[in-house]
Amino acid sequence: MAIFSQQEPAPKPPAETKRRATTQPSLSMVASDLTVVGDLETEGVVKIEGRVQGTIRAGTQVLVAQGAVIQGDINTKEAVVGGEVNGVIKAEERVEIQATALVTGDIITKRIVVLEGGRVNGEVKMDGGGKVTYPSPKSEGPAPAKDLVS
Repeated sequence: MAIFSQQEPAPKPPAETKRRATTQPSLSMVASDLTVVGDLETEGVVKIEGRVQGTIRAGTQVLVAQGAVIQGDINTKEAVVGGEVNGVIKAEERVEIQATALVTGDIITKRIVVLEGGRVNGEVKMDGGGKVTYPSPKSEGPAPAKDLVS
């Protein structure tokens, strides 16, 4: 029979459909029953469900789940916070504070979303993205108050 006598080679997939090993950012997790003491650093995404005492640096995204506690700073491109952060959040692009979040510290980003119920106890700075620049102290006193009633 001709069906089994001759087999055609399987067509090769186009170059665009070949899987690239490094295109997907990695996902790292700190489980709810885990406490990490020390700094975390990844080029991908880190999701925190437990506790971290240290600085978190993620090239793509930091996700802080409801019930998670961070005692340290966060440096990333995007941060989504549903738990508690005690430290500075520096996100190059965006920060989202969910309704269950409590942030005690400054937030430095280009864009921010604070959902109803989310709490921030600190300054929000939006003019420099993730780049931190602090003004030099001025010897002048505070600006004089303006009379709003004319």
